[in-house]
Parts: sequence; C-alpha cells; structure tokens
Amino acid sequence: MGIGLALLIFNDASGDASGISSDTLGRVFYLGVLGAVIGAGILASRHRFGDMARNLALWLLVVLLLVAGYQYRYELQDVANRVTVGLVPGSPLSVTDSEGQNTVTLEKLPNGHFEARLSIDGKPVRVLVDTGATSTVLTTRDAERVGFDAEKLAYTIPISTANGNATAARVIAGEIRLGAITRRNMPLLVAAPGMLEQSLLGMNFIGALSGFDVRGDRMILRD
Repeated sequence: MGIGLALLIFNDASGDASGISSDTLGRVFYLGVLGAVIGAGILASRHRFGDMARNLALWLLVVLLLVAGYQYRYELQDVANRVTVGLVPGSPLSVTDSEGQNTVTLEKLPNGHFEARLSIDGKPVRVLVDTGATSTVLTTRDAERVGFDAEKLAYTIPISTANGNATAARVIAGEIRLGAITRRNMPLLVAAPGMLEQSLLGMNFIGALSGFDVRGDRMILRD
C-alpha cells in the first residue's frame, strides 16, 4: 500500500509512471488492496477451501444476476407488463421507444370491445374505449370515486348513449393517465345518475394523441 501511494504521488506531476497512466495505476492499486483484504479475510476465517469456494461462487452468481437484471431492466419491465395485461383485462401495455415516444397497447376483450384502466386524479377507473363518443363520460359512481360531488353537478348537457338520449354535467380532471400517456386539465362529462352503465373513453382524449390504430386484437395509442 505504501509503494502504491508513493507511485501515485510521484506519478501525479508527470502523468505517467513506467508507461502506466495515473488512472490505470489508481485502479490497479484499488483492486490490489481490495483483493488483499478479501484474501486476508478468507485466510483468517480458517474455513475449508471447498466451503469458501462454494460461498464465493454463490456471491458471484448473485452479483451477476443483479448486473444482468440492471442491464435488462427495460426488457424485464416489458415482460412484466405483458404478463399483467394477460392477467388483468384492460391493463395498458406501455412502451417507450428510442426517441422517447410513449406507446400504449390495449388488448381486445372477449366481448369484442376495448377496455382501459385509467387513473383520473390518482383514482383507478375502468372505461370502455368508444371512438364514436365525442367526450370522455364518467358514470356518477366513477365520478364520486374520482372526487366529484355528483349531487351538486348540473346535468344540463344533452348526450347520446347506447341506451338513448341522456343529460350530463361538465367537469375538469386535473390529470388523466393511461399507462405512460398523461393529459392534464381535460374536460369530462358526468352522466346523470342511472343513465350510463360504464364510463367511456372518448375522442377528446384519443384525439389529443399523435395517432392510434387497431391491429387485429390490439389497439395501439401513440402519445
């Protein structure tokens, strides 16, 4: 250690010692000290060589798994998202490309519709994707879950639903999140009580994206 420190000190002025740069010499010195400490610890433990070799191999395997997990973290996250989509219908599969563009994929339900799990002002809401709906419409139950007082809303806006004509009230959502796609301060409609069975994701949200398309059983939304 003393010789290594001396070489580093004398090498600092010239930047070179026997053809070895200061950075390389510093790394060699560091690894040498680390190896000496580990070796001294192994010798002082007085364990059998076979036990020590097995323990070192296990620790090496743990380190390699951690490094591999970090290097492939995005691929592992993609696999986890795909598993979640398969287990929980409506779960969005989010992917970020090399240019930083977010893409969300929805799987078609057995009934032939696309369903999505939104987060509106931090509260989970299941919605039916309806490209024929001009606005995103919440049921009174979902509106109250988000935080709107359904009893104090003015249901004066006429809307057309699958169940016929109805009335709705206008509200503003601070944040709507669909996977990795987020929109803020977006106007929503709340259907009058009993007028809507399930909340709808309409074109005021979908139209704010750069594009979307349907490929077989998948709907792809691009931020």
